[in-house]
Amino acid sequence: MPTLQDAFGLARADQGLAVVATLRADTTIQSSVVNTGILAHPVTGESVLAFVALGKVKLANLRARPQVTTTFRDGWQWATVEGRAELAGPDDPQPWLDSERLRLLLRDIFVAAGGTHDDWSEYDRVMAADRRTAVFVRPDRIYSNPAPASTD
Repeated sequence: MPTLQDAFGLARADQGLAVVATLRADTTIQSSVVNTGILAHPVTGESVLAFVALGKVKLANLRARPQVTTTFRDGWQWATVEGRAELAGPDDPQPWLDSERLRLLLRDIFVAAGGTHDDWSEYDRVMAADRRTAVFVRPDRIYSNPAPASTD
């Protein structure tokens, strides 16, 4: 059975890009591509999948129905992580989160996804202006297609 690190490893070379699927109110699927990373949950310390979210649709879906599926791929090899989303941001307050902790957390997620930035002050300003939200996914289920057979 694949691990969270195995799943993320498929996208590591591609800045952690993955397809995130959420459930709309009408039970259809809404999908988008996001940069993901693995980091320690800020409260529990457990390894979680994380990404930074922007946009009314995805966040509204996650607030109402926190089930989320994230699929990583490298060629024909893929792995999927299913779990429940926990949101932390200016519109999704958490008792452990203040504005300074959110600023650093959004940076941590970006770096965990393989991101770098030449001007962190500008990055912070854009994240705050956009009211970006940190999304944590605790994996409930991880699965993948079989690894290709070795030709050696």
